[in-house]
Amino acid sequence: MTTRKDAEEAVFTLLTYLDSQPNREGLKDTPRRVIDSWDEVFAGYKSDAESILQATFNAEGYDGIVLLSNIEFHSTCEHHLQPFSGKAHVAYIPVDRIVGISKLARIVDHHALRLQNQERITNDVANDLVQHLNPLGAAVIIQASHGCMRCRGVKKQNALMTTSAMRGVFFDKQEARNELMQLIENAS
Repeated sequence: MTTRKDAEEAVFTLLTYLDSQPNREGLKDTPRRVIDSWDEVFAGYKSDAESILQATFNAEGYDGIVLLSNIEFHSTCEHHLQPFSGKAHVAYIPVDRIVGISKLARIVDHHALRLQNQERITNDVANDLVQHLNPLGAAVIIQASHGCMRCRGVKKQNALMTTSAMRGVFFDKQEARNELMQLIENAS
């Protein structure tokens, strides 16, 4: 198992690759600071979807769309270790149980705070909603700007990637999708 000391030494090795004076004042504590920040940036590895979505409440007959829109998130591209960030729209239609709205934001963070790609976050959030809430439908739409597109490669500053995952009635029924899209548009 890799220890924190191993991780800090690996960061120091990378610093020696980048800077001929890795022990100078400005870099002296960088290995520790990088690992401290990574513990926060990659906190998704220390959480699990089931515990996030287990606190539910009686839906009291509510059978409409539950939507939390414009959920800000930050993630890290697994291909270049560059940040990407944007907003997620997470919806479901309950059957018997509803979940606290903060849990919808937490499930996005659970997946975003890992080495990721946007498509996987989108699918995994939708799959978790289906697995743990058993709704009539679940939908996730994510829009994000990617550092690997902005600061390297093609250098497109305003490119925005959109991904979606539709499950249940959001996949099967055009009218459910239309209502969802109208709600998202009105929230923006």
